[in-house]
Amino acid sequence: MVKTTRVHTAASFLVVVAVTATFVFMLSRGDRQAGPGTETSPPVTIHQAAEAVDAEQAIPDRVEFNRDIRPILTENCYACHGPDLHAVEADLSLHTFEQATRVLYDDVAAVVPGDPDASELWARINDRALPMPPKKSHKELTDRQKKLIKRWIEQGAEYQAHWAYVKPKLTEPPVVHDNTWPTHWIDRYLLAGMQARGLSPVEDAGRVALLRRLSLDLTGLPPTPDQVQLFVADESPDAYEKQVDRLLASPHFGERMAIYWLDIVRYADTVGYHGDQTQSISPYRDWVIWAFNRNMSYDTFITHQIAGDMVEDPEGVAVIASAYNRLYQSSHEGGIQRKEYTAIYDADRVRNFGEAFMGATIGCAQCHDHKYDPYTAEDFYALAAFFGQIDDLWHLPSLKGGNGPGTNANPTLRKPHLDVLTPLDNQRIAELQTELAAAHDDTAKQQIQSTIDSIKPRRVMISKQHPPEQYRAVRFLPAGNWLDESGPVMSPAVPTFMGELNPEGDAVPTRLDLARWLTRPMDEGGSGELTARVMVNRLWYLLFGEGLCTSLGDFGGQGQPPNHPELLDRLTLHFIASGWDIKALMKTMVMTRAYQLSSEPTHELLRADPNNEWFARQSQRRLPAEMIRDSALLISGLLVDQLGGDSVMPYQPAGYYTHLNFPKRRYKQSTDAGQWRRGVYVHWQRQFLHPMLKAFDAPTREECTAKRPVSNTPLASLVLLNDPTFVEASRHFAQRVLTEAQGDDRNRIDWAMQQALSRDASDEETVVLLKLLKHNRMAFKADPTTASELLTVGLSPRDETLDKAEHAAWTEVCRAIFNLHETITRP
Repeated sequence: MVKTTRVHTAASFLVVVAVTATFVFMLSRGDRQAGPGTETSPPVTIHQAAEAVDAEQAIPDRVEFNRDIRPILTENCYACHGPDLHAVEADLSLHTFEQATRVLYDDVAAVVPGDPDASELWARINDRALPMPPKKSHKELTDRQKKLIKRWIEQGAEYQAHWAYVKPKLTEPPVVHDNTWPTHWIDRYLLAGMQARGLSPVEDAGRVALLRRLSLDLTGLPPTPDQVQLFVADESPDAYEKQVDRLLASPHFGERMAIYWLDIVRYADTVGYHGDQTQSISPYRDWVIWAFNRNMSYDTFITHQIAGDMVEDPEGVAVIASAYNRLYQSSHEGGIQRKEYTAIYDADRVRNFGEAFMGATIGCAQCHDHKYDPYTAEDFYALAAFFGQIDDLWHLPSLKGGNGPGTNANPTLRKPHLDVLTPLDNQRIAELQTELAAAHDDTAKQQIQSTIDSIKPRRVMISKQHPPEQYRAVRFLPAGNWLDESGPVMSPAVPTFMGELNPEGDAVPTRLDLARWLTRPMDEGGSGELTARVMVNRLWYLLFGEGLCTSLGDFGGQGQPPNHPELLDRLTLHFIASGWDIKALMKTMVMTRAYQLSSEPTHELLRADPNNEWFARQSQRRLPAEMIRDSALLISGLLVDQLGGDSVMPYQPAGYYTHLNFPKRRYKQSTDAGQWRRGVYVHWQRQFLHPMLKAFDAPTREECTAKRPVSNTPLASLVLLNDPTFVEASRHFAQRVLTEAQGDDRNRIDWAMQQALSRDASDEETVVLLKLLKHNRMAFKADPTTASELLTVGLSPRDETLDKAEHAAWTEVCRAIFNLHETITRP
C-alpha cells in the first residue's frame, strides 16, 4: 500500500497540517469577492429568505390548478384523498373535478364551484376543532395556501390534466420591457419571468469565469492557462462560440456526461446485496462515454440500452448497451429464495425505468395504486413483465433445489455475457497503430506494441431475449407479497392512462416495443414528449444548477411544477425537432445570455429568489466528487488522459474492507497509471463506496440519482487535506511550481494560482500564502524526517534534485490552494 501521512505519530507534521488548515480557512474567508450591491447588512440565510418570499408572494389574479393548487393537495391531502380509490378515506378523492364535486351526503360536496362557503373543503381547512389536514399528520396550511384554495373555488374550481402528461405546446417568446438584454429566444422567456416578479438580471460574467464554467460544465475539467489566455485575447465576434464548439467536440465531453448518466442508471462495479461482489460491467461505461462523444441521438441512446440485443446494429456494439438491464442489485448468497429475488429484481428494474426515462416514481405502485399519480399496481407489474422476457436468472438457485452456479464467487459469474473490445478499445488500438507506423526507434515500437497487446477483450453482462415460449411468468403480487401467488399473470403493457403499445400483429410486446414507445409521439400513442421533457430538464440542470422543474426525478404529483412551463415545452419540441440531438441542445442553452451571467447575487436577489428559481444569475455550486479529483490531478500534472478501460482503484484507507465478506477480500490499489485516471473510472463499491467519493456526496448507486445532495462537513475538508490522492497531487503540483515557474516566491504563487484558478493571487492571498510558505520552510528544515515522510506519499516519482524541505514547504502551499472554495466550485 502507498504510504499515507502519519499524523498520529508525527507530532510536528500534525502541527504543519493544523497550520495549513488555518491558512486555508483564512484564504477561504479572504477570497470571497464582494458582489454587486454588497453592503454591510446582516447576512440572510437561504431558509430565512425562502420563508420571506412565501409570506410576501402575492395571490395571482387567476389561480391555476397545476401551478397553485395541485402542489397543496398533493402535499397535504392526497395521502388520504388522492388517486388510490382503494384507500381513500371518507369516500372522498380530490384528484379529479368529478370526484371532488360529487355529493357526499345531505347535498354536501367537498367542492362547490364558485361557492367556498358551501364547500366542505373550505369549511374543514378552517375548522379549528377538526381541521384538515388533521393534527396527527403534523401538517398545516399556510394563510397563503388557504387564500389560494378559496380563490380557486371562487373561480370555478377548474382542474387541469397533470402538466407532465400533456403534450407540449409551442409558444412564441414573450414580449419583454427590455429588448436590448436578450440575445436568444430562451432569454425572452427568462426575462419575462424575472420582470413579472420585479427582478433584474445581474451583470455578465467575466471571460475567465465564463470559460471556467463552460469547461467544467462540458468536460468536467478546468481550462488550462493557455486556453484562458487564448480566449481572453480573442476579439472575434464568435470567440465564445468557438470555445463552445471546441469543448463539445472534446473526448472529455463523454466522460463528463457519463458521470451524470451513470448516477441515473445506478451503474456500479459490484452487485450490491450480501457479499457485494465485483461484477463484469465496465464495457457498458465505455459505451456510454462513446455514445455521448459520438452524439448518438437520445432516442437511439435509450433504445439501445433497453433493447440493444434486439435492434439491427451493423457495428455490433448495441448489445453492450443492453447491459443496462443488468445493473440492478443482485444477491449471490446460496440460501436466497428464487421467487423472492426475481420479484426484487423486477421491482428494481421498474423503479429505475420509470425514474430514469420518465421522471416517474412508478415504484410507489409496487404494493398499491400510487397515492399521488395515476399509476396503478397493475401498471407496475405489467411493466415488470417486459423484463421477465430476459434470460438472466442463471445465477439464482434452481427451482428444483440446490445452489446456482457462481455462488459467492468474486467476480460473480452471471450469464449471459460476452467478452468484447469496446468502441473505445478499438479507437485506442487504432491510435496506437498510427503511432507505431510513425515510430522509428525500436524501443518505442516495442513499447507501443506492448501497449496494444495489453488491450484485451473484457467481459460484460448483456441482455438476451428468451424465445416467447420461455418467457418467465410475472404475476400481480397483492400488496407486493412475493409469497401470494393469487394474482393473475400479467401481460407486458405500458401504464393504462398513457395509451397502448400496438405491436405488430398479435405478438406479445417486447422490450423493443417498450423502448420505441418511450420516444414515439403522444399523438401516435407514445410517450415521446414526456421522455424528451425529462431529459431537457436534466440538461438544463447541468448547465444552470437547477432544473426548470426542480424535481428532476419526479414529474408527478409529489414533484414541483415548472416555473417556466412554456420554456420547458418549447425546448422539448426543439429537442425532438433536432433529431434528439444532445450536443445541439446543450449548445443552444450555453449560447444564451442567461447562461453567461455572473453567479454573484445581489442582496436583493438573494432575498427575493434565494434558490435562483428565476435564473436572474448563474448558480455557484460545488463540483461533483469526480470532478474535484479530476481537477486536482489535472492541475498537478498527474492526470492520465485515456478514454475507457477497466475500473481503477485509488488509494484507500487500510482495513476499510474489513467487514466486506463472502468472500473476504483485501483492497488492491492500482499500482500503474490507473492511479491517476479520471474519477468516472473509479471502482464503484456499493456497500463500501470509496471514502473520497462518499465525503463529497457521490451516491452508492443503489437507486436512480438525478440530483446529488451537496453537504458541507469537516470530513470533506479533511479528505482534501489528507487523502493520499490530494497529498500526492499537491506534492506533484509543488514540483511543477519549483521546476516550471519563474521568478521569486510571489511569482511562483501567482503561477500556481493561474494553474488552479486561472488568475493571479490577490494581495491578501499572497500575504497568507507567503506566511504559510515561510512557516513550513522553517518547520521542515527543523524536521527533515517529516519532510521526507510527506514527499513519499503516492506512487508518482519525485524529482530528487529538489531540496526536500523546500519541496515539502511548497507542497503545503499547494494543499492550501487545493482546499480553496474556489478550486472546488463551479463559478
